[in-house]
Amino acid sequence: MCGIVGYVGPRPSQDILLSGLARLEYRGYDSAGIAVIDTDGHLGMRKKAGKLAALRGSLEDAPLGDGTTGIGHTRWATHGGPTDVNAHPHLADEGRLAVIHNGIIENFAALRDELAAEGVEFLSETDTEVAAALLGREYRASGDLVAAFRTVVNRLEGAFTLLAMHQDQPGLVVGARRNSPLVIGLGEGENFLGSDVAAFVEHTRHALAIGQDQIVAITPSSVTVTTFEGEPVEAQPFEVSWDAAAAEKGGWPSFMAKEVAEQPDAVANTIRGRIHDGEVVIPELVGHDELFSGINRVIITACGTASYAALVGKYAIEQWARVPVEVELAHEFRYRDPVIGDDTLVVSISQSGETMDTLMAVKYATERGARTLSICNTQGATIPRESDAVVYTHAGPEVAVASTKAFSAQITALLLLGLHMGRVRGTLTAEAAETIAELQVLPEKVAQVLAEESEHVSQLAGWMADTRSVLFLGRHVGYPIALEGALKLKEISYIHAEGFAAGELKHGPIALIEPGQPVFVLVPSPRHSALLHSKVVSNIQEIRARGARVIVVAEEGDAAVLPYADEVIRIPLASPLLEPILSVVPLQIFAMALATAKGLDVDQPRNLAKSVTVE
Repeated sequence: MCGIVGYVGPRPSQDILLSGLARLEYRGYDSAGIAVIDTDGHLGMRKKAGKLAALRGSLEDAPLGDGTTGIGHTRWATHGGPTDVNAHPHLADEGRLAVIHNGIIENFAALRDELAAEGVEFLSETDTEVAAALLGREYRASGDLVAAFRTVVNRLEGAFTLLAMHQDQPGLVVGARRNSPLVIGLGEGENFLGSDVAAFVEHTRHALAIGQDQIVAITPSSVTVTTFEGEPVEAQPFEVSWDAAAAEKGGWPSFMAKEVAEQPDAVANTIRGRIHDGEVVIPELVGHDELFSGINRVIITACGTASYAALVGKYAIEQWARVPVEVELAHEFRYRDPVIGDDTLVVSISQSGETMDTLMAVKYATERGARTLSICNTQGATIPRESDAVVYTHAGPEVAVASTKAFSAQITALLLLGLHMGRVRGTLTAEAAETIAELQVLPEKVAQVLAEESEHVSQLAGWMADTRSVLFLGRHVGYPIALEGALKLKEISYIHAEGFAAGELKHGPIALIEPGQPVFVLVPSPRHSALLHSKVVSNIQEIRARGARVIVVAEEGDAAVLPYADEVIRIPLASPLLEPILSVVPLQIFAMALATAKGLDVDQPRNLAKSVTVE
């Protein structure tokens, strides 16, 4: 989950590394460090526990020497706690070689024992220092950093991105990836490496995606990509579709606040170009009709927030494509030996396209002959490249760790996928045309919720800043939104929160209700299902009778909830399958406002990172 950046070129590398790390800090912020080969040919290194600001302060007090070759790292701790010693880079070959790493080297213990038997002394608890020591040994034997790197990566097991440089070879940074992200930025007389395009988008939007088990060597004037065995590879070029300004706060108090406000654009951008003459046609899927014909089920696999989007997608695909859908947590999927084959479509969802659990699920599905499709927000990512087809969400960069606009865009993409599949399979009903028309005005309705309910919900959260537990109830597509509302609150406010299917209330969870217990209830539209609406109103009466404080999210004009609600949050009228994108917005605002009232960092909550690239 760590952030990685590398640079070679004519400019001072320290500034480029620090600006790149600032855009990658969402990937981990336990510690940070850089290494630079200065103009005298000396490799200097500085690393500090804590957020990037601690490293910046240290460099201001005692700058490293100017240099034009460098690597930088921001860490989410795995092996060893977040200390100065465990921070990256790690040095070897008497301080002349620097290595940074993302991922987990699974056989590090055996390698460490091998090196210790040769007299190598280790300073840290990390698996990364083992790779550095191994690389130092191989470099001393060959005098060639690329050759030494190739030898080392072929001995490593697990998931890793590694970057290295040696003071004997200034102007060269070498990187490798296995089940962990790495992209190349192409500049004029300079080149970049990063775990995300955010590392270099300030300087170039021209990029190359490298594949599994590949090594890249960059100099100011060249980029060479080979396999781990040394065979030349043609890297895949792509253009970054957003600029550096999109990853800046732009005057907002937090990235999360900015990204919540950007949801109308995220939804609109995901829809744009995919509705033609009243039909949904996803350009990326044209020519891929074979993915959807002859299948007898769909499995959607994802983790965390994306898995709740998947639950909404289940309703949409089953309704419009008339094929059974299962939702599987990616980290459980391949470990239960599921029955899948060429009659199964596995749809994976990942904002980053690098989520390790999800990537492994996709690989597992491919190995067993299933058809695969990914929903992703990041160009050049691994999961789309490992899949038969991809639907991009076009939400733009999401920096805050707690996902907001990416979630709305994922649901939007799943709605579009369900309608596209239904058209291809010939299963759409007349009602689908109404939904497609509504989709085109959905961004305006999201903007309406933001405009009309933000202040009300923020005020409500301020009053509840001392709350120790919040429950969320929903039925039908409201159930996954209840789960998501609870997750948001847990992620950034660190209080207990749980989401339940409202029908489960009497089967156990009602025992949690006591006087004053706050409960959010997502009420379905009475226009579409009077029965479902009445069931949820009955649930409200049950918890209200036991003293709960009830906050209702209901559509405009629903008067039936008024006698039983302490607070009512309104959303515009919408078709049932579009309601989740509207009803989740107040829950996002509530979580953000409550965490802010508690004085917490909503962008970088404790123990978390944005992109989970380890299992």
